[in-house]
Amino acid sequence: MRIYLDNAATTAIHPEVVQTMSDALSELYGNPSSIHAEGRKVRAAIEDARKRVARHIGASIGEVFFTSGGTEANNMAIKCSVRDLGVQRIISTSIEHHCGLHAFDNVAKHYGTEIVFLDLDEKGRIDLTQLEAFLAEKPIKTLVSLMHANNEIGTLNDIQAIGEICHQYNALFHSDTVQTIGHFPMDVSQTKIHFLSAGAHKFHGPKGVGFIFINGDIKLNPFIDGGAQERNMRGGTENVYGIIGMAKALDLACANLETHQNYIENIRNYLKESLLVQFDDIRFNGDYDGNYLYTVLSVSFPASAKSDLLLLSLDIGGVSASGGSACSSGADVGSHVISAIEKDETRKTIRFSFSSFNTKEEIDILMEKLKKIVPARVEVLV
Repeated sequence: MRIYLDNAATTAIHPEVVQTMSDALSELYGNPSSIHAEGRKVRAAIEDARKRVARHIGASIGEVFFTSGGTEANNMAIKCSVRDLGVQRIISTSIEHHCGLHAFDNVAKHYGTEIVFLDLDEKGRIDLTQLEAFLAEKPIKTLVSLMHANNEIGTLNDIQAIGEICHQYNALFHSDTVQTIGHFPMDVSQTKIHFLSAGAHKFHGPKGVGFIFINGDIKLNPFIDGGAQERNMRGGTENVYGIIGMAKALDLACANLETHQNYIENIRNYLKESLLVQFDDIRFNGDYDGNYLYTVLSVSFPASAKSDLLLLSLDIGGVSASGGSACSSGADVGSHVISAIEKDETRKTIRFSFSSFNTKEEIDILMEKLKKIVPARVEVLV
């Protein structure tokens, strides 16, 4: 039996989502751009999915555009802001997802966009005072692009407060909410935000599909040229079955939001306490006991004879976890996020991430496997 604790990388598709997609694959075969009955039936299914996604995040249907996932959505927000809205400066952090960081590099190279990174404390938190100071001292067209929750260490940003600051200084605000959509309540009608990104496979939907929220006051040119799909914003025949599956997955996630949060947080804390009891010098990365993403626990293990092979040893032992982001899951490579907050290069970080499909029994099995790899706590006799 394998134990899957890499849900921040991707989640298992919910059985009800599989059934919904299977039904759609069998019944919805028309091209949604065709005007005949088969095409109209598929178009109606897509627009129903859009309506449901929009409702779950407090948006209007005209503000939701389907994409291939969070990476495309982030690229769209960042690059189109520079290309179409005259953004001259982007304020962000050095611990954003690689798709954001690489998009920053791209606009800096091709448009000369200034990239400014905020300082971070030891938990990966930004200083809102510094953000405000940057916006106040140089009033040029600015995009503030900050993850809602860091995908590696789980530290949450206060997007409500960030939105208010951006609004005060007439800055655009984009948030990568890939890790939080379907896990936290989201209402863009109550948050001053211009762009929001999501990917279905983080909340038990299919891979290869996501969406971007674009505030109705924002007007962009097409990101992908082609047909008039997605209201002329993204050419190409829609990923019909992915879109339908994503809407179903988000329905299920939002209907069970509080129940799942309580359940998952209980498992996360059970692992945290078990590690502290069983091992010496265990540390946790990020704002792990403050404002955190409850699906993630980033654990820093002390150096030992077997620590360099910790991730591989767990995999051989039947436990799937990761050393960093989804881009490096399954590969024991260094993390730009951990490097930014952890100065002791001898320590080993493992990210355990959870879903409602996990159990405490799995955590017990994980602990038994860790005891064979990590030196156990030394009891001192008095």
